[in-house]
Amino acid sequence: TLVDLKWRFSLLIFILAYALTWLFFGLIWWVIAYSRGDLEHLGDHTWTPCVNNLNGFVSAFLFSIETETTIGYGHRVITDTCPEGIVLLLLQVTPQMRLRKPPPALTLGCMFVKISQPNKRAETLVFSSHAVVSLRDDRLCLMFRVGDLRDSHIVEASIRAKLIQSKQTQEGEFIPLDQTDLSVGFETGDDRLFLVSPLIISHEIDERSPFWDVSRGQLERDDFEIVVILEGMVEATG
Repeated sequence: TLVDLKWRFSLLIFILAYALTWLFFGLIWWVIAYSRGDLEHLGDHTWTPCVNNLNGFVSAFLFSIETETTIGYGHRVITDTCPEGIVLLLLQVTPQMRLRKPPPALTLGCMFVKISQPNKRAETLVFSSHAVVSLRDDRLCLMFRVGDLRDSHIVEASIRAKLIQSKQTQEGEFIPLDQTDLSVGFETGDDRLFLVSPLIISHEIDERSPFWDVSRGQLERDDFEIVVILEGMVEATG
């Protein structure tokens, strides 16, 4: 879900996950100081508070940040006369509690995946606006063109095509989105592409093709869609 979200929402969730955790524990530290009467004995050197120099919610919030980020205590530090504070400290710093918020590895991993997503890279793969049916080497073929606009090549690229069309079986069953493979060179290895220049992808209309019994007039009237899937690895990011 975090990977699929837009950048602004992903960053907002990560920031809120940390900030809300700090606020939550900062509020508990403030409640402990308030309930013990530490805030009423500010400046009283004979009184031992739960956390030294904690004089309000802001300082409790800062103490929570210091505890959770392991910055290190200086001006504010917990004392040994506060058992409830020691228990809260253990809860805040134990690894089990840290799992409740995104750890740095999750944050970095999510950002790396979002950066390396192929969404923008796919926009530089251009398909021809039209497919044509024509003779090629004295064979009737359905052809279209694909090209890569980027300098970084796509390696181990492969292409396949599917015909999506409504179909009614011999038993009378209606299949609204029936999928049929269109051969674009799987048997000969022509489906594995080397995209250094625009290539023409060809589907031979033979006895195995779903277009074998379709006339030109029927082809213009039929309602169908051809979905082309091109897969590969971006050379720069893998």
